[in-house]
Amino acid sequence: MRLLVTGGSGYLGTHVRGFFDAEDFSRRSHLDVLSPLDASRVAAYDVVIHLAAHLSKDPAEAELSFRTNVEGTINLLREMSAQSVFIFASTKDVYGAHADSFDEVPEKCSTEYESHTALEWSKLIAEKYVEYYAAQRNFRSCIFRLSSIYARPTEGNENGFVTHYVESVKRGWSIQLPLAGKPVRDILHVDDFSRACKAFVDSQVTHGLYNLGGGRENALSLRDIIDRVAEMIQCNPVIDEDTKLPAPVPLNYISDLAHIKHELNWQPAIGIEEGLRSLV
Repeated sequence: MRLLVTGGSGYLGTHVRGFFDAEDFSRRSHLDVLSPLDASRVAAYDVVIHLAAHLSKDPAEAELSFRTNVEGTINLLREMSAQSVFIFASTKDVYGAHADSFDEVPEKCSTEYESHTALEWSKLIAEKYVEYYAAQRNFRSCIFRLSSIYARPTEGNENGFVTHYVESVKRGWSIQLPLAGKPVRDILHVDDFSRACKAFVDSQVTHGLYNLGGGRENALSLRDIIDRVAEMIQCNPVIDEDTKLPAPVPLNYISDLAHIKHELNWQPAIGIEEGLRSLV
């Protein structure tokens, strides 16, 4: 089975590619999703895990978000072979503030526009194209609305917030926290994300849409993440108490994993303690 990871040299993609021994489609391998000629390469693969994206929430970069995340995705979808598998990395942020209405956020949570940035809106639009082209071109598709996936640092990549906190504690860097670190997130190790991808590939599901994160068992506040790491390495974290950051949207987020557990028989295998130690 030939497997390709777009964004395969990125923060998460490097680890996903290693997990599957997959090939890389990224600018570092001189391939760009915005090039129809480059995108035509995906026709030769049995599975495509699409992680490449423009992830900035800066309004000045809205056009690039829409081009990369929508047009780039369409370029790939148009080239997918029948009976192949396309896995799309979307984001929990498509729910925006609507997620605050749930203790554990299910897939039925509203995605109606409510001050979304171009990043979230472009991901949601791309989801619709995934569904359309999968039906038209007769390939299997999976959309993962990802919560907080974390991994060890990789060279030349910007870390996710969990890894950033761990590195900051280790190196004695000052850490800024919104609302004194009270917001809660469910965190998921990148290897568990890769296992979820494998679970879909190995399943008989034709089209799937799943919230994917650590769930209730792997949920903790931002401050708890820092305190746990500090306890592991026996040091005092440096917290910037003066800088006030805006509250995140949603304020708290925990994925409801009932759907993916039922349909793919998947659940997180790496707990908080083991996962954070792997970063330390």
